[in-house]
Amino acid sequence: MAAKEQFEEEEKKRKGNFWIWMVLSVIFRIVMIYFPNLNLSSRPEVSTPLTSIHRLAEGYWLKQSSMSPYAGSMYHGSPLLLSLLGPLTVKRIEGQPDHLLCSFAFVVADVLSALLIRAVGQNLQRAYYRNLRLLKVNLSKNSEFFPAGDIASLVYLWNPFTIVACVGLSTSPIENLAIVLTLYGASKGQVPLAAFGFVVATHLSLYPIILIIPVVLLLGNGLDAPPRKLFLQRSSSRVVVGPSRDSCSQQEEVINQSEVPNGFSLRPVMYFLLWVSLFSVYLLLLCGVSLKQFGGLWEMFRSTYGFILTVQDLSPNIGVLWYLFAEVFEFFRDFYLIVFHINILFMITPLAVRLHHRPLFLAFVLLSISAMLKSYPSVGDSALYLSFVGLFVYELVDLEFSFFLFCGYIGISLLSPVMHNLWIWRGTGNANFYFANAMAYACFQIVLVVESVSTMLNHDRKLRKLSAVKLS
Repeated sequence: MAAKEQFEEEEKKRKGNFWIWMVLSVIFRIVMIYFPNLNLSSRPEVSTPLTSIHRLAEGYWLKQSSMSPYAGSMYHGSPLLLSLLGPLTVKRIEGQPDHLLCSFAFVVADVLSALLIRAVGQNLQRAYYRNLRLLKVNLSKNSEFFPAGDIASLVYLWNPFTIVACVGLSTSPIENLAIVLTLYGASKGQVPLAAFGFVVATHLSLYPIILIIPVVLLLGNGLDAPPRKLFLQRSSSRVVVGPSRDSCSQQEEVINQSEVPNGFSLRPVMYFLLWVSLFSVYLLLLCGVSLKQFGGLWEMFRSTYGFILTVQDLSPNIGVLWYLFAEVFEFFRDFYLIVFHINILFMITPLAVRLHHRPLFLAFVLLSISAMLKSYPSVGDSALYLSFVGLFVYELVDLEFSFFLFCGYIGISLLSPVMHNLWIWRGTGNANFYFANAMAYACFQIVLVVESVSTMLNHDRKLRKLSAVKLS
């Protein structure tokens, strides 16, 4: 009883510490919002043509002036996002920072995303321990001191990338909230919620459409687990009857067939596709009504998804496409557009086949790849997938080059504004300075993805070996 009471007391203390750190993160964001002369909203690492609040305000002004919000090639976002955040951009409070209400909306979005990430982590951690018990394997002795959900949530809240995206008035927190809502709904088996988040996320930035594979696997197979054949091997195993063993002890060595994870279930997937269709039709109807006087849906598709796929704006960002298409001959432009966009799609099938039993980890990998190869990346994209690393804190405990990656991300974050200043403002550098920094950033992301996948597969092999030892 004393041990149980001590455990409950420690659990309450951990929860209290989590809420303290969350409140402190909100206070820190509010202080940064009021901090003068930061001007983060003009940084190319924070704001892109798709996420800039200034472009959104311009689009709202055009719409209020009875002109198309996409006139002049300034705004390229969703018309619904324009209707939701646009009114907040024109409201001013005397003596307060500009776009204060938008800043508060982004803070709320960050907090909601963190809470959903925490809930996903708690579900994932329970499934992880349950699978280890079924396999009779003990890997995490300090699990009660390091809850994965709390780690991932706090990493998201205190990640400098998340903070600058929020304070810099980027719409990335809204997009991240839609993505996290999708994965939360799928992990909880709440099909309408997952479908709603998926439709909204895809509508806002297009690239989350690749998450349909991990979402389908989550709904069909359930949360991440070791390969199913490990459970089948233990289920089919039989204990050799010896003189010193009774029937009860023999039964304890065999996993009940009902405890083996079920195979792929098609029904929730069909429900998901049905809900996606319904929400898509409803969303397109709302967009059509909003743009009825300004060209309709075709104008939206051309100015949003067409703008993303054709990479029309070559202003600098932390990606690599802007430099390539600024240098490439016009004759080869269409070829390289196809190559870069198809490259993302080509990676989906092999990763889905190899990581089908770990759909949440597959979502992390796909988000990392899309953040690296998308047309207009920002630090807000990296903030999301970096927080997902905390969800797999036990599986990735042996991740190689972790210190190297940590220092690399810090170095790139510090060098990027320096290189941009040397190029744009001082004139002592050129575009190669900033592009070299973007190339290094892409390399670090590649190393993170490759090493994470390798470590996860090694973790599965370790479970396979330990399970085989238990059987023998």
